[in-house]
Amino acid sequence: MVTVAPPDTWVYALRLPHDPRAARVARMTVRAALRGHGMGEVVDVVELLTSELVSNAYRHTKGPASLRLTALGGGRLRVGVWDSSPYVPAPFDKPPGEPVPYVDMGAEEGRGLFLVRKWADSWGGWTLGDGLLGRGAGKLLWFEVGARGGGRG
Repeated sequence: MVTVAPPDTWVYALRLPHDPRAARVARMTVRAALRGHGMGEVVDVVELLTSELVSNAYRHTKGPASLRLTALGGGRLRVGVWDSSPYVPAPFDKPPGEPVPYVDMGAEEGRGLFLVRKWADSWGGWTLGDGLLGRGAGKLLWFEVGARGGGRG
């Protein structure tokens, strides 16, 4: 009998409506995809960080968002969340390696992105080019976890 090993690279994409349940749908999708691909060791961290990015997209925009999970091989995973706002929040607006101020856990805003910075192996964001009628096409925030640090859990 011939067996075929599944590839260690794959991509899932999910379009999320502007709905308060979008973060929950994103968490369920992350959980199913990662467990299905044998990446259970990073499920908790990726669920939390994905939920933070999707929640921010819902809270700070009026349009849909998109979630993209990309297995990069070697146990690495990149998660990207697109939304329609061109504003890239701190710490994602800083170049890699630049110090980012600490956010008090009692603060009203900024805690979620602090968690991304703390638990992800790398992260970033950028404004996307011009959309229809000269308006911006939004932004993409992303983070990676995996082989280098295993999500620092």
